Amino acid sequence: MRFENPTDEEIRNILKNKKRIAVVGLSDNPMKTSYMVSSVMRDAGYEIIPVNPAVDEVFGIKAVKTLQDIEGHVDVVNVFRRSEYLPQVAKDTVAIGADVFWAQLGLANDEAYDYLKEHNVISIMDKCIKVEYARLAR
Repeated sequence: MRFENPTDEEIRNILKNKKRIAVVGLSDNPMKTSYMVSSVMRDAGYEIIPVNPAVDEVFGIKAVKTLQDIEGHVDVVNVFRRSEYLPQVAKDTVAIGADVFWAQLGLANDEAYDYLKEHNVISIMDKCIKVEYARLAR
């Protein structure tokens, strides 16, 4: 992998200023990582938008099937899908004009990284947003 993440200071600024997070692959199962991570971020004051065609709602919030179904601007697209799906999610992220693409811990893809870089979208890969929040933004 050749992706390069932003500096700690840049990530701190993202976490401080980008409060509307679309979570691709957010599960309604409280035992799943996507649920636990998003719950912490929601409790910290972030707006969470569940994106998952297989669920109706999470945290009492109606889920949307795709990123394109979201009304209004999205600051961060936080991804809980396997690495091979990241290029398509990156394209969808660019299509909706989101500012930041964030692939969770263990997820990275050079094709997605290159596409996002080409379209001037900040990308963070192989980092947990909850861990980075606890480390940098509290």
